[in-house]
Amino acid sequence: MLGAISGDIIGSRFEARPTKSKDFELFTSKSRFTDDSVLTIALADSLLHNVSYGQNLKAFFARYPHAGYGGTFALWAASEQTEPYYSFGNGSAMRVSPVGWFYNHQEAVLDQARASAAVTHDHPEGIKGAQAVALGIFLARQGQDKSEIKAQIQNHCAYNLDIPLDQIRPGYSFDVTCQGSVPQAIRAFLESTDFEDAVRNAVSLGGDSDTQACMAGALAEAFYGGVPWEIAEQSLQRLDEFLRSLVYSFYAALIPDLELPRL
Repeated sequence: MLGAISGDIIGSRFEARPTKSKDFELFTSKSRFTDDSVLTIALADSLLHNVSYGQNLKAFFARYPHAGYGGTFALWAASEQTEPYYSFGNGSAMRVSPVGWFYNHQEAVLDQARASAAVTHDHPEGIKGAQAVALGIFLARQGQDKSEIKAQIQNHCAYNLDIPLDQIRPGYSFDVTCQGSVPQAIRAFLESTDFEDAVRNAVSLGGDSDTQACMAGALAEAFYGGVPWEIAEQSLQRLDEFLRSLVYSFYAALIPDLELPRL
């Protein structure tokens, strides 16, 4: 989950000013958490405390109403509406990483990824995007190599993950759909050499940078065995005390021996 948050924060300053380069400073004074981090932590809190996904998405929106949500989600979250709105936006995939960590059986991961998406994103593509990221995290946690992770995601989601980033990058632009951003973020992870490289790959696509770096970072954390200390520290510093405490609680419950920077 911290990999998703770190990717979100690193990518945040490029969302309106895209770059096609991997050569950039990871953190600046403009690096901040966005709705990607808020809703990721909302799902983590749901899992830890057995609160419904929909209830927590609305509660965290109310607490952080200016985090940069998509317009349709904001209307839903601010309303009394409880029915989903058939979205295939990448919001379902950006927030799902806690599911990939919380459950230890593949069927449960896929079922809960669907459930976490379907409270808003009940379009088949919205569900597929969430399942792809959660499945990749689960498989990485199980020690699967990238070829197996790629094969299983392709088999389950029918994504084309064979196109190299060097072919995607030149003509790629901002795309908030699952089908137009999740496969590219997964490819950014697949081509990476370490956690930082995965995030740099995702940002360098020049698209929905915070969300794609969030997804690539989530996968990279699981595959590479965590988030580098310096990146974790910079990311945790940019969360407020409430969000940071929930991150600590999530890892304490799931990986009690893991050391994280304490602020």
